[in-house]
Amino acid sequence: MNGKIFTLDIQTRQRMQLLDITSEVARAVSQSGVKEGTARIFTLHTTAGLTINENADPTVVEDILMELDKIVPLNDGYRHMEGNSSAHIKSSLFGVSLSVFVTGGKIILGTWQSIYFCEFDGPRQRKVLVKVTED
Repeated sequence: MNGKIFTLDIQTRQRMQLLDITSEVARAVSQSGVKEGTARIFTLHTTAGLTINENADPTVVEDILMELDKIVPLNDGYRHMEGNSSAHIKSSLFGVSLSVFVTGGKIILGTWQSIYFCEFDGPRQRKVLVKVTED
């Protein structure tokens, strides 16, 4: 399975932030020319992640971040010297890759779903790769 890899450049503005990157992924799929296949999305960072979740109500994203900070607080006696252990843990919980189906040259998502880049150690300049392959 061959496929083209597209790079998304993402600038985050907060320490923790979920950014909707659905339109950027959709643009990569469109530019790939693939009509039926899969888009694989991967972030190159150990303190960031990816998820698919609701896009209709912005308080969902706020609630996710609020609860995540309760589960994995910023400071909790971590031993990692850089001071960003909580970001590494959150990245591991969310994961660094996703796959979505491509049909008719478009990504398939549920009515209320969006693809989010999850920043846990910002603000930073980040990269996300999108590889679109035909089935």
